[in-house]
Amino acid sequence: MNQTFDKPPLWIRIKPIFQGFDWPLLLVVTIMCAIGLVTMYSAGYDNGTRFGDQSRNMILAAVVLFVVAQVPPQRLMALAVPLYVVGVILLILTAIPHVGITKKGATRWLNIGMVIQPSEILKIAMPLMLAWWFQRREGHRSPKDFLIAGGLLLVPAALILKQPDLGTAMLVMSSGLYVMFFAGLSWRLILPVLLAGALGISALVYSESKICQPEVSWIGLHDYQKNRVCTLLDPTKDPLGKGFHIIQGMIAIGSGGVTGKGYMKGTQTHLEFIPERTTDFVFAAYSEEFGLAGCLTLMVGFLALIFRGLYIASQAPSLFSRLLAGSVSLSFFTYAFVNMGMVSGILPVVGIPLPFISYGGTAMVTLGLGIGMLMSIAKSRGLMQR
Repeated sequence: MNQTFDKPPLWIRIKPIFQGFDWPLLLVVTIMCAIGLVTMYSAGYDNGTRFGDQSRNMILAAVVLFVVAQVPPQRLMALAVPLYVVGVILLILTAIPHVGITKKGATRWLNIGMVIQPSEILKIAMPLMLAWWFQRREGHRSPKDFLIAGGLLLVPAALILKQPDLGTAMLVMSSGLYVMFFAGLSWRLILPVLLAGALGISALVYSESKICQPEVSWIGLHDYQKNRVCTLLDPTKDPLGKGFHIIQGMIAIGSGGVTGKGYMKGTQTHLEFIPERTTDFVFAAYSEEFGLAGCLTLMVGFLALIFRGLYIASQAPSLFSRLLAGSVSLSFFTYAFVNMGMVSGILPVVGIPLPFISYGGTAMVTLGLGIGMLMSIAKSRGLMQR
């Protein structure tokens, strides 16, 4: 006996997959990606593959976002310990002579059939691990728990610093510290560190003429890291050498004025005065063409992204979800603040990309993972409310 069944339309069948998505967050991310592609077309105009490659990277990041959004936070929590352990083991293997791959004096890569950068894993594994740890200690947290969390944070951070990779170490450290802050780290511990940092920066500025002499070595830092700090303090000492990047970045930003020189009309960009104009210094290229108005628009976009992420964190149904969403949201602040700061000449050059704007496949996939986890937490909130 033949029976005919009417299949529901395709949009009805796929609707449950998208149910619970945080559409305001997705809208902000889409706008930021559009700004990034527009900027990349201009900044990478002389390199014909940059725009196409970045479009491909964004599509890949969108796929990662969609897949991760389907994973419940409970499953993400189950991945925390294995991902952290694998990441630390790979970092240790990278540090072994003749095992890690060295490029330009840095040993950051590992060949496991394909070349990977293990430190990128820790950008995601670190907040997952610490959120898992504090979830386990919920209800009976003690100062000892924060000490253990600090140890879990310092191990990979120290291994990444040894590579050396100060930029990634900063991102990993900040993501872990954000989790500890949201878990209830006392201000009595935070304020002394902030005060010590402010005093240290003041001492650096005051003593610049003495400590930046060639014969003076800085304990615990490589020569190139010392040069970056000294160049930041006074880039005019070597305007055609170490200070060239910062000076050209500041010139490009300043020449944009209020409304910018106009799209595709950035002279510093298209005459190739801006180094790494599609990656680390893309903000300088963007500022030259879109000016102060464009910069404010970009900053509003980042603020909207961060605050929407924090809103998702505040509505999350579990401690793990809240800590993870809060850390991921503030990580976007770290990315944006450090990149804009180094291009503007107020922070050392550390090689941190500008989210959704800078060129890079690994960075885009990491961003897709982060937004996907926020989507996953937003979806779980919707399921709990039904």
